[in-house]
Amino acid sequence: MLDFINKYRLRLLAGAALFAALIFYSMNLRNKEKTNTFEKAVISVSSPITGTVSRVDDFFTSIWDDYLYLVGVEKENKKLHETVKILNRRLIERREAALEDERLKKLIGLKETLQDPSIAARVIGEDNSPWFKTITLDRGSKDGIRENMPVVASAGVVGRVVKAAGNSSRVLLLTDHASDISAVIQRSRARGVVKGKGGYMCSLEFSVRGEDVRIGDVVLTSGIGGVFPKGLPIGEVTMVRKGTYGIFQIVDIRPFVYIPRLEEVLVVSRKSEEDQ
Repeated sequence: MLDFINKYRLRLLAGAALFAALIFYSMNLRNKEKTNTFEKAVISVSSPITGTVSRVDDFFTSIWDDYLYLVGVEKENKKLHETVKILNRRLIERREAALEDERLKKLIGLKETLQDPSIAARVIGEDNSPWFKTITLDRGSKDGIRENMPVVASAGVVGRVVKAAGNSSRVLLLTDHASDISAVIQRSRARGVVKGKGGYMCSLEFSVRGEDVRIGDVVLTSGIGGVFPKGLPIGEVTMVRKGTYGIFQIVDIRPFVYIPRLEEVLVVSRKSEEDQ
């Protein structure tokens, strides 16, 4: 113990003196309006220390406040991000509802122009195999759908029902090679049979070379055959070529209905000649 005191004697004495000075200064501070030389010396010595401590305290306080602020900002950003996601989802849903409403209005408009009753259905499947071009509807025989009934959309002819199950039905598209629809050119009244060419195109068969058919002509159902009502739009003539030989001309038609975007259709409850 004595060795420790002897070793650090000067430091201990300096500390004790400073401590005694501070006590003396604090005891006399209340009773004096003016500071003496000793007090000024104490203040001069302690001021740098006090200022440094204060600055350090302010520094760490600032860091802590900044940390708390950043934590709050991060939480707020997460809330805003979730809010934006919810609003975007609602906006998409409203757009989809608006587009569906617009399509259904067009379909209702078509329904009102048809003389025969019709059944609304949704497209739930599509078969684009090399052999068949068909779509599947969510309505079937339980809803009154039978085979050979025509299927139309707001833009025009889609095809005809080839199979009706209880809750679904299959439609052969007008672009299928096995499809044929009696048709007429709206402008000139030239007649022919619209047959599928595969892909999304058709052709007008059995159109005599002398018939007046031009690019841009609108092709309608003729009503012959008893399957499709008369006057339904089929498509537009895109090419007319008169061969050197033969009595028929080659006419390409682009259907008005674009199948890949088809979502809702009407199945026309038209009685075929067999049912009449």
